[in-house]
Amino acid sequence: MDTTTNNSPTPLTPQDFASLGVGQVAYIRTVSLNGQQAFSVHAADGTPLTVLANRESALGVIVQNDMEPLSAH
Repeated sequence: MDTTTNNSPTPLTPQDFASLGVGQVAYIRTVSLNGQQAFSVHAADGTPLTVLANRESALGVIVQNDMEPLSAH
């Protein structure tokens, strides 16, 4: 009986990697909208979700939708 096991992790495809955290985490980017500073909320894969006038509202939308806000630098 062969009892050897392969403990190597399975590599992720670029699509699999991009989808990690979608629906679970979001991040905020500062953007310019009509010449004014605004805050864009993005899904983990970079998909823009909404744009809000202030950072506090953007954080509130993330938390209200049961997602974890992450800091992106």
